[in-house]
Amino acid sequence: LRSLQGRAGALKVRAWGSTALLPATVREVAAAADPATRTFLVKADLGAAPVQLGQTLTVVVQAPRQAGITKLPLSAVMRQEGRTAVWLVDRDSMTVRVQPVAVAGADGNSVVVASGLTPGQVVVTAGVHVLSPGQKVKFFEALPPLAATSAGVR
Repeated sequence: LRSLQGRAGALKVRAWGSTALLPATVREVAAAADPATRTFLVKADLGAAPVQLGQTLTVVVQAPRQAGITKLPLSAVMRQEGRTAVWLVDRDSMTVRVQPVAVAGADGNSVVVASGLTPGQVVVTAGVHVLSPGQKVKFFEALPPLAATSAGVR
């Protein structure tokens, strides 16, 4: 949403019970996510839109589609030294390194990455906050499902 900041009509809002989309302008995006919800506070200017204080609105963000964007789970992305980044796995050495990425937005529990990754790169998706550069890692291998057996319960 930072890329939409100051652009008139970049957001649309719909009042509860209405189908009309009203233009809005992103005024401010919080510098850091709320630690509990991992969401960013965004303030928008609705101009002279016919809405009431306290009225429920739905915000609609229509980000332009771009070729070459990647979706990752939210758990893969971290903030490091003020930048958004992911951990990449070097398949030869099985070590990790930090890779800065540009985030275009969110889609449910996924993050849309606009740049910083190339096809075929392996991204760590769990435990990103406990890794260090050069740390050795292993791929998670799921155990085969166990067949149910009788426990001899009477």
